[in-house]
Amino acid sequence: MAISQAMCTSFKVELLQGTHNFTATSGNSFKLALYTSSASLGASTTAYSSSNEASGTNYTATGAALTNVTPTSSGTTAFTDFADLTFSNATVTANGCLIYNDTNSDKAVCVLAFGGDKTSTAGDFTIQFPAADASNAIIRIA
Repeated sequence: MAISQAMCTSFKVELLQGTHNFTATSGNSFKLALYTSSASLGASTTAYSSSNEASGTNYTATGAALTNVTPTSSGTTAFTDFADLTFSNATVTANGCLIYNDTNSDKAVCVLAFGGDKTSTAGDFTIQFPAADASNAIIRIA
């Protein structure tokens, strides 16, 4: 089992079908769930699953809500991003995470691999997203 960083293939199809709306004020709600190294996540992931989800103090199953950054473009690249997410005063270990659409049947968006176990012990566990620009945003279409 492994966590492989990928934009989920089902998400790419669902974009063309108009399933996902990333608009900050009136769009869908997205969440981020943490997973252990026993999880099997990657491009073929289609939806949130509780299988091998991380657990611990101040981390709740299904993860936490993300704050969308409204999509925009620069040059020929369209992009969107999320505000950093912190699980405060958490005791948890995670090897990766899944971003998914909580509004639309928990459909998978992307898998992020941390490159190894990351742990917090009664401290903040923070997911820091890259800059929301055409070169770095977490979701980019070039």
